Amino acid sequence: MQNITRLFDFPYYALETYNLDDCFLDKRNGQWVAMSNQEYLDKANAISRGLLRLGVQNDDKIALISMTNRSEWNVMDTGILQLGAQNVPIYPTISEEDYAYVLNHSESKYCFVSCAEVLAKVKAIQDQVPSLKEVYSFDELGDCNNWSEVLALGADTSNQDEVEKRKANVTPETLATLIYTSGTTGRPKGVMLSHDNVVSNAKASSKRLPIAKGNSRCLSFLPVCHIYERMMVYLYMYNGVSIYYAESMEKISDNLKEAQPHVMTAVPRLLEKVYDGILAKGSALTGVKKKLFFWAVDLGLKYEPYGQNGWWYEKQLGLARKLIFSKWQEALGGHLKVISSGSAALQPRLARVFNAAGMGVMEGYGLTETSPVLSVNEMSNNGFRIGTVGKLIDQVEIKIADDGEICAKGPGVMQGYYKDPEKTAEVMINGYFHTGDIGEIDEDGFLKITDRKKEMFKTSGGKYVAPQLLENRFKQSRFIEQLMVVGEGEKMPAALIQPDFPYLFEWAAKNGITISENSDIVLNEKVLAKYQEEVNLANEAFAKWEKVKQFRLTPDVWSIEGGHLTPTMKLRRKIIKEKYIPLYNDIYGHS
Repeated sequence: MQNITRLFDFPYYALETYNLDDCFLDKRNGQWVAMSNQEYLDKANAISRGLLRLGVQNDDKIALISMTNRSEWNVMDTGILQLGAQNVPIYPTISEEDYAYVLNHSESKYCFVSCAEVLAKVKAIQDQVPSLKEVYSFDELGDCNNWSEVLALGADTSNQDEVEKRKANVTPETLATLIYTSGTTGRPKGVMLSHDNVVSNAKASSKRLPIAKGNSRCLSFLPVCHIYERMMVYLYMYNGVSIYYAESMEKISDNLKEAQPHVMTAVPRLLEKVYDGILAKGSALTGVKKKLFFWAVDLGLKYEPYGQNGWWYEKQLGLARKLIFSKWQEALGGHLKVISSGSAALQPRLARVFNAAGMGVMEGYGLTETSPVLSVNEMSNNGFRIGTVGKLIDQVEIKIADDGEICAKGPGVMQGYYKDPEKTAEVMINGYFHTGDIGEIDEDGFLKITDRKKEMFKTSGGKYVAPQLLENRFKQSRFIEQLMVVGEGEKMPAALIQPDFPYLFEWAAKNGITISENSDIVLNEKVLAKYQEEVNLANEAFAKWEKVKQFRLTPDVWSIEGGHLTPTMKLRRKIIKEKYIPLYNDIYGHS
């Protein structure tokens, strides 16, 4: 049996152990096209041979930029890593300026792009990147070399022995990848992760996933350029899971029904949207059906794991699952057992209601710099506690600093920031990585995150405010899609709010408000009065100095493309504040 110590060992182990006909599946021209373990490795080795013939050396950097997850990305990943070269995945949605920065900083020799949209951005800055020899595309494009040319270059197997030599020289400590953090502020930093960093993380995280080895399906849609989804892909290979790549965020609903996954990863924002969508359908029901629906929802919102609510609750829950929650299951493919949630804080009500519905949302915690998982909830071994990010995975140590900061040690902690010893020294202190998150570990070993150290702020009265706690509570309102708490150095906290426009317009129509433009509805007096009600309700949960005293509604939909959100849907606080500085100044009376 293959001993896995390097990332490219996973596909060989998968071939030997499971030999699936469908390890990867992509939707091509309306049909799911499967790739077997054998075909995957045949192509990866052809890429390795082709790259050798292009002159790729040990430690050369090769950039991959794809708008969607696709099997070509993974074939390239294995083909690159086998040569002792490094894969530099780049978020497709960053600016041209950041493309130029990352490609230059990494000194990438070749770049592989998915489509015309990405190619246009690369071409716009290609003359600013002297290290870049050539660009290849996965889609057939008239004005770009196709990646099939590299496959064809590697069709002749006479240099496979050179590939084997290169593979043998790759150790667990060899640098595998540079991941440039999307960063909510400043220039991206290149996180250096070794083979062992990510291998150890995939193996340890694997113990927490309740999936049948060699006989499970997943739907993958979070960006594979992010270490969270990428590590999960290696974990899936390790467990013989067939990986269906979603076509796009818009088609997730269809893809779920087609792939019928047993497992998937998600970010809280997606789960919020799914839940809001389900509630909208329930609200449209009438009579007994509507009563039953909301009886089940209310029951779900009281859920505690392991039968802690007693036999009568469990009996009612069984009935709710049969009558109502089974339909939720069907909408998500009918087989979903576990959803691994990460990247941001999950509202406890979502953990309760999805678990009540029989779809185990298990929240975890980690960072790009920790490959990424440090802790995660699990269904078995009494390892699930709502409102926490679970217990630490194997070999991870956490200490809580005097100011509450979580400091982590373990095999997943990065080698450092590429070409940046100063920034590395700022976060790596006495062998511990300082996460920038504030948290605590309870007596049973469950880790709880309370806020981001960098995001906490003091009002002018000297009181600390933790914005994430407020934001999570406020977003429980159906009227609020996104919200950012502001007020650093000001006399009180306030909020910039992006309404849930479809829901708001629906409410407005029912209440005799006929306005068609976002820019007008956010100024309507009746609308503002309704939002004041929602704000007052959410404020009840907080101390006097924390309460949001004023708010302004923004007319735009906050998006990744608009620069409001990072690729994993975190708020880019600095940019949002800059975009809405007139609203901010209006709140605080600044001229």
